[in-house]
Amino acid sequence: MELIGGIEKRDICIVDYDPTWRQRFAEERARIARALGTTARRIDHIGSTSVPGLAAKPIIDIDLCVPDVEDEGAYLSSLLAAGYQLRVREPGHRMVRTVQRDVHVHIVTVGSDWERRQLLFRDWLRHDSRDRIAYEQLKRQLAQQNWPDTNAYADAKGPLIAEIIQRAKAWAGSIGWTPE
Repeated sequence: MELIGGIEKRDICIVDYDPTWRQRFAEERARIARALGTTARRIDHIGSTSVPGLAAKPIIDIDLCVPDVEDEGAYLSSLLAAGYQLRVREPGHRMVRTVQRDVHVHIVTVGSDWERRQLLFRDWLRHDSRDRIAYEQLKRQLAQQNWPDTNAYADAKGPLIAEIIQRAKAWAGSIGWTPE
């Protein structure tokens, strides 16, 4: 993974759910849609701010699906012109963010495993209060620690996320869930 600008040390601050996060997503969704037009195949609110009642870092995560994430020429210059900055470049995934660092746009290929996993995780946490509470408790606990960067914090959540994803996959199979 290439981190444009290198590793950043940032405080991890978890706050109670804020209903205005939905409106902030809608504003950013419109900005992305204006910038990309039909190149943007899907623009979805993901991450903890997309789950009503779930405490989160006050950063709006967006899943932007394009025909081919590796074809940066089809979308990146338009997003940069719209005011986003490239932060992450890795196979199958790019991430741009606002200058204020309060919105992260994850760019992936439409229909990818990355897209499916993010949407499934979101939908499961919206559905299952036990996993939502367990995830929130872990995030609040981890936020009390001193992390060298936000990636280390994210990695520490990995084992619980993997467990939750397994339950989410079983649920998805039982109800025929698909990303809509």
